[in-house]
Amino acid sequence: MRTVFKNILVLAVMLGTCTSYANEKLEVKSSITYLNKGNQISVSDAYGEVIYSGEVNYSGNLTSLYDFSQLKNGTYDVEVTNGFKIEISTIKVNQNIVSIVDANKKIIYKPVVRNQNSSVLISKLDLDKQGMTVELYFEGNLIHSENVEGDSVLNRAYKLDKNAKGSYTTIITSNGRVFINNFKI
Repeated sequence: MRTVFKNILVLAVMLGTCTSYANEKLEVKSSITYLNKGNQISVSDAYGEVIYSGEVNYSGNLTSLYDFSQLKNGTYDVEVTNGFKIEISTIKVNQNIVSIVDANKKIIYKPVVRNQNSSVLISKLDLDKQGMTVELYFEGNLIHSENVEGDSVLNRAYKLDKNAKGSYTTIITSNGRVFINNFKI
């Protein structure tokens, strides 16, 4: 009996919640943004201040998982990180109506750093041909620095001294962002 009562109560609350949102308008004009559980999402305002950052708990459409209509009127950047890809979209909120601006959509690919057999292999998909700066540190001391430009795929391989065992760090700057990777040999 209690279980039936609980189920009816949950159903009533869900129905009440759904009907309360029935009068709100949501305008979405984008093909983007199916989110997968585990993606990272952050929302920043027009001044670049992050107003929300977290992990996506459920898979689904961006606008069905997050209620942007409650934000103040203005322009916001929504950044979704999925593995080695960062997708940045702009949304506009005006009088609780949310629209996604497709013209401002941008995709940044993170560099991939692999350490194997005393070598460091770095590759990055660079479709916008921004290039990257690679800095390699051993025990906190800079041992190599290089600006890499060229094709849409940037690759670099660095051979490390097998006898220099310790902590290494790569700092890669690209697309106005800094990517740091620590590893040991």
